[in-house]
Amino acid sequence: MKKSLKRLVIDSATKFLYVALYEDLNCLGKYYEAGSNDHSTKIMVEIEKIFKLNETKVADLDEIIIGIGPGSYTGLRIGVVIAKMFGWNNDITVKTISSLAVMASSYKGNNLIVSEIDARRGNSFIGVYKNKGKGLILADKEILTNLDEFTNSLKEPYIIVSEGEMNLERILNSSLLTEVKDIHSLNPNYLRITEAERNLG
Repeated sequence: MKKSLKRLVIDSATKFLYVALYEDLNCLGKYYEAGSNDHSTKIMVEIEKIFKLNETKVADLDEIIIGIGPGSYTGLRIGVVIAKMFGWNNDITVKTISSLAVMASSYKGNNLIVSEIDARRGNSFIGVYKNKGKGLILADKEILTNLDEFTNSLKEPYIIVSEGEMNLERILNSSLLTEVKDIHSLNPNYLRITEAERNLG
């Protein structure tokens, strides 16, 4: 009999903090709420609550799926650090996924999916996706640009998605997950240099 897989899913790249525990495609518990710049204080509390309710320990996990951005520096970094720590200390497989793909997977229709995360100063982090069967494909590369200018250039119907919980089945049926071979190399995708780095330059 095939062993069921326990997966912890984390995405902290946007104003929404998303943490979920799955057994195969069955969601055992989740937290999905907008924060107030408090992801760093909420994330471990919510993970521990979900684990306690399901009598689960970190060592019970078979896999961790972590959204690696793009997104805000502080919120994004804390989720990646936790995935890195759990994976390293317990020899758990860690897989990465774009946070834009996480949001895109929540949409069920046939239009182009324009995933958008506010990057301030009139710009957005943007990824364009399409549903294909039970999966999801990246239709264009992720970029940092003005949302209105970008959507004005599109030639087919689209939907803008700026929030949404991961549809795990759609993600698992895509080729958008990347297994981390060297846990020490796991880093967020900021898609731009940080303010501090700009100031140094």
